[in-house]
Amino acid sequence: MASHEVKVQCPAALPPSSVGAPVLLWLTAVSLKTYSLFVILAWALFNVGNLAGAGPNAHVAESREVEAAGRQVTHVVDGDTIVLSPKEKVRLIGVDTPETVHPKKMVKCYGKEATEFTRSMVAGQKIRLALDDANAARQYKDRYGRTLGYVYLQGGMMLNAELIRRGFAHAYTRFPFRYLVEFRRLEREARGRGVGLWSSCPVS
Repeated sequence: MASHEVKVQCPAALPPSSVGAPVLLWLTAVSLKTYSLFVILAWALFNVGNLAGAGPNAHVAESREVEAAGRQVTHVVDGDTIVLSPKEKVRLIGVDTPETVHPKKMVKCYGKEATEFTRSMVAGQKIRLALDDANAARQYKDRYGRTLGYVYLQGGMMLNAELIRRGFAHAYTRFPFRYLVEFRRLEREARGRGVGLWSSCPVS
């Protein structure tokens, strides 16, 4: 039987220039996708950090610290107002404790308890005062000339938030401030647990 030689014709090798262009485009596309993912991840981590920093126990990121070394509390007026040395009256932002010292109002339910709690936490202590940029236009003051601020205890706890968390205060959200959403959540939780004034006072 006669043998037949089978010849297989292989395609000619592509020139380097024709191979390099598609590969280069592919590598460029991969690099752009990788870079985009990196940018998105970095953005997400940055914003997660900001959200975490927005919590009431975080270090101050509201605006600026009045005095990083701490301010001495010389007097507690009521649950949401204190006096710092030498004679600076501070009204806690986003907090409304029941009235106890208003000249035209009666002492309200749980007002004395709120005052005693604030006194037990800060009287004679050094605290860290932080301001909120939401009040910059009014020079960080309320209409009575009191400084509007967040009060941090030496361990880092924010007194404003703790008053609401333990049911000594309502969240005062008439004006915007950094922790408005957080304070509303704390009030809902305190109300749900029936702590403090939420179990002792008539609910309005």
